[in-house]
Amino acid sequence: MSNKSVQIIHELLLRAGIEINGNNCYDIQIKDQRFYESLLKSAALALGETYMNAWWECEKLDEFFFRLLRADLENIVLADKRFLYSILRDKLRLFFTQFINLQSKSRAKQVGKRHYDLGNDLFQGMLDKRMNYSCAYWKNSTTLNEAQEAKLELICQKLQLQPGMRVLDIGCGWGGFAKYAAEKYRVNIVGITISAEQKKFAEANCRDLPIEIRLQDYRDLNEPFDRICSIGMFEHVGHKNYRTYLNTTYRCLAEGGLFLLHTIGNNISTLLPNEWITKYIFPNGALPSIQQISRHIEGLFVMEDWHNFGADYDKTLMAWHQHFNQHWETLKSQYDEQFYRMWNFYLLASAGAFRARDIQVWQIVLSKKGISGGYTSIR
Repeated sequence: MSNKSVQIIHELLLRAGIEINGNNCYDIQIKDQRFYESLLKSAALALGETYMNAWWECEKLDEFFFRLLRADLENIVLADKRFLYSILRDKLRLFFTQFINLQSKSRAKQVGKRHYDLGNDLFQGMLDKRMNYSCAYWKNSTTLNEAQEAKLELICQKLQLQPGMRVLDIGCGWGGFAKYAAEKYRVNIVGITISAEQKKFAEANCRDLPIEIRLQDYRDLNEPFDRICSIGMFEHVGHKNYRTYLNTTYRCLAEGGLFLLHTIGNNISTLLPNEWITKYIFPNGALPSIQQISRHIEGLFVMEDWHNFGADYDKTLMAWHQHFNQHWETLKSQYDEQFYRMWNFYLLASAGAFRARDIQVWQIVLSKKGISGGYTSIR
């Protein structure tokens, strides 16, 4: 470690009001001096890996990341030649991203095995009682269970569900939406997932209801549905497949039908996701921008409604973080200490990103030819 590397990191963090070994809850406490050189070589990746290795601590990681992102340090690093290794890494990643379909059929299964199959006990300990793994809707809610049920009701109302309708749920998770919609709106659901563990849980969760859960890639769908929803799955599709995905939904949607796309979104168009997130949390993940979505909607769908409630994901993630830590005593026999640090980093860094409004949550309602007389937005 050189004094120069310490000074570079010190100056960078001060731009966000963060002091090394300072007294504020969001200040970073360095435990291993190797942290500095590592950060210079691979900024985003090293920040997470060094935390996983306990080279640094922070009392409130969510506030630390809120300040980092609000100060736009990520883009400052990309323009600072003192982070040359990190810049070159990103250029190399960008080169491969442009030419390789990271979310091809064969690669799409990776996120199922490495993330969603981690263990249903982990997600049961962290999520609400209905096992929803996407942003809750906190408008009139005070608890996670209430907010997730409000989100499900919001989607059902936006889709204008009626008894007997056939509904496709792309990326159905553990069956939370399918069960709610089938019970309350008496619709028939086909849910697809690429996670074997999710399928097993969802089938048991939705037993005795008109719900079919399939282990299936969205590209293999070719059958009619009155309504389609996709809740927190589009983040796994990737820029090379957006048109294929939307062509598939268009092909399967009935003429007078509605399609609701619920996705995390990026403020800018980029082909480079966070390197730490893609390595440790969501393999091959990619957040779309408004431009990337709208470009592929054009010529297929009419956009009826676009609703942003990204700030609600901050509260959702903090609730998940609280639940995860409350259940850690029963979980730690199956996961090691490095996993514990990794998972906390993931949840709190994500909360800080939504708090900084660096990323968003969109619900987009689409129709094929426009709803006759107009579509009524629901909030």
